[in-house]
Amino acid sequence: MELFKLTSGILIFLITFYFIITEKYPKSIVTIIGGALMVILQIITEEEALETIGYNLEILFLLIGMMIIVEIMSETGVFQWVAIKIAQLVRGNPVKILVFISILTAVFSAVLDNVTTILLVVPVTIFLAKRLEVDPKPFVLLQIFASNIGGTATMIGDPPNLIIASLSGLGFNDFIINLTPLIIINMAVLLTSSVFFLRNKLDVSNELKAGIMELSLERTITNKKLLIQSIIVFSVVILGFLTNSFTEIGLAIIAVTGAAVLVFLSKKKPEEVFAKIEWETLFFFGGLFVLVDGIENLGVISKLSEYLIVFTEGNIKFTSSLILILSTILSPIVGSIPHTLSFGKILLQIAPSFQGDTQVLWWALSLGACLGGNMTIVGAAANIIGASVAKKGGIEISFLEFFKWGTIVVIQSTVLSMIYLYFRY
Repeated sequence: MELFKLTSGILIFLITFYFIITEKYPKSIVTIIGGALMVILQIITEEEALETIGYNLEILFLLIGMMIIVEIMSETGVFQWVAIKIAQLVRGNPVKILVFISILTAVFSAVLDNVTTILLVVPVTIFLAKRLEVDPKPFVLLQIFASNIGGTATMIGDPPNLIIASLSGLGFNDFIINLTPLIIINMAVLLTSSVFFLRNKLDVSNELKAGIMELSLERTITNKKLLIQSIIVFSVVILGFLTNSFTEIGLAIIAVTGAAVLVFLSKKKPEEVFAKIEWETLFFFGGLFVLVDGIENLGVISKLSEYLIVFTEGNIKFTSSLILILSTILSPIVGSIPHTLSFGKILLQIAPSFQGDTQVLWWALSLGACLGGNMTIVGAAANIIGASVAKKGGIEISFLEFFKWGTIVVIQSTVLSMIYLYFRY
């Protein structure tokens, strides 16, 4: 019976991952079915399944709160206004537009989330590139890379970091203090190398630059009152995140309360706002939590943990480097979220076996999972969304083309991450 459970559990896990990777069916449905089968076959009890979802409710409600806030903010046109304003401040210079909009994308991704940022920034980027009559593809690719890099800087910027926070107990400020310095360096290297490679393709006439200066900023802001309300609420929410370690108010409570206040101020019908929430992502998380808990119940994660400790001989520097490399390779293949949740469980098992500060293991996982996602077009949700938005704008980004540029970016990120982890920890 135990052998049947072990074989069945591993098979369910592998088949579910296959469908997640290939995207033949909606990933939320696939993970829910996988999690349900774990319960039906008694690999995990119904109580344990509900407990693991309950334990991770903070992640789910934090996502819901931020989704609502960003959705209402985006309706004001503020993100488009900022992008066009930057383009006009640099007087239509395509190189400077590329650099500053990439910085803007990274910052937005850090304080919002990278998927939302891509949805907001890519259409404006394509519009500006077409007005300047330059190839929009490098602009789009760079925004995708910048969103994944920028999202790594904070706990709320990229879903893998939310999972790591939930498993490790690390706080909002821990992510900023430990990851943001590297992300700033990473962005500087990315932009420097991008400008070097693309400088000859970004020469435009003065007439085209003048066309950017003629764009009307006033038309982009559709609701000034809502804009002011959104900025105030969003600022208070971020302040709440930053002071969370002192106030001890949960991040989910802060985000959901901020969202509720903004819905009230905007006088929007709740059902109208709730319709914009990415429910598929939330159900995907729920199913995945149960699925991974089932594998943990079978003892698979414990065995993998033992092998990792034996292989690295308990050397924390070697272990962190190995986790970084494995995460960088695996997250673009299996997806950053499933990889982080599975590997995070392994870290919980092995962390007590090491002496010294074991936080480095979590930072290695974060950097590998988040930054490794830049390697393939399916490596992160932002990549898929960015390519989809670009296609609607008439720009086709092939898998191989993305992989070619993504590999260069990931190699840069991985080398910088290894150096950073080695010398800082």
